[in-house]
Amino acid sequence: MRLMPLTEHQLQCGRLELDLSVPHIMGILNVTPDSFSDGGKYLATEQALAHALQMMSDGATVIDIGGESTRPGAAVVSEIEEMRRVIPVVEALAQHDVVISIDTSTPSVMRAAVAAGAHIWNDVRGLTRAGALETAVELDIPVILMHMRGEPDTMNSLAHYENVTAEVIQELKLRITEALAAGVKAEHIIVDPGFGFAKNTEQNLQLLNEFDQLHQLGYPVMSALSRKRFLGEVIGELAADQRVVSSVVAHLICVQQGACMLRVHDVKATADALKVWQAMQVQSVQR
Repeated sequence: MRLMPLTEHQLQCGRLELDLSVPHIMGILNVTPDSFSDGGKYLATEQALAHALQMMSDGATVIDIGGESTRPGAAVVSEIEEMRRVIPVVEALAQHDVVISIDTSTPSVMRAAVAAGAHIWNDVRGLTRAGALETAVELDIPVILMHMRGEPDTMNSLAHYENVTAEVIQELKLRITEALAAGVKAEHIIVDPGFGFAKNTEQNLQLLNEFDQLHQLGYPVMSALSRKRFLGEVIGELAADQRVVSSVVAHLICVQQGACMLRVHDVKATADALKVWQAMQVQSVQR
């Protein structure tokens, strides 16, 4: 692991802009009954909006809304049901000054979400579903391309690598190449190595230790490892809500290696840690 500067990049999100030379916190808002950490907590639009506003108050500059769980064994959700869960929350949150990201792989859901006021497409499948690339070009918005093999219910059987970091970089490079060829703008691309997706604990730890190597791709990099199972295995705590400290520590390791965005459940704890890290950076420059 080596310290890396953050990306010098302005991400245009509708009328809002994210300066990626400083790390941003993306607060997770799951409007699902079965997400691994907080499923069922924010099903009502009023509950979801209240939680989003609290995360904004705690330091989130992006809210990531998801209407379909991608944990292994999660129930398949229809496009209509996913829209029913997501769109009212987008409409409510769009009345506030915050960047809205949508965690979906379904083009029709993303199209409806953008019409309702969303700004970023966060796709765990890296725009591989039918029509996804064409929709991303049509919508002309930032996209987060995550690394995953297979589907959530098959990914664990595909966690075979000679060198996980090198192979994740190579496979993300292919997704980027396809996106660019389809017409996605280079300045709209963010990459995510996909901690926990088709990767076991040892592989996740290697990827964390070598996170700086992802900058070989030449694009801003997001870290999304909040409360992931591998952290519970490392600390010996399997309950997701007991992985707050380990999540914050791991995200700081990513920030030290140039992560521009952190996708988290625990916004205030992460924001407090970032304040200490940023104060340390200021002190170092002043010396």
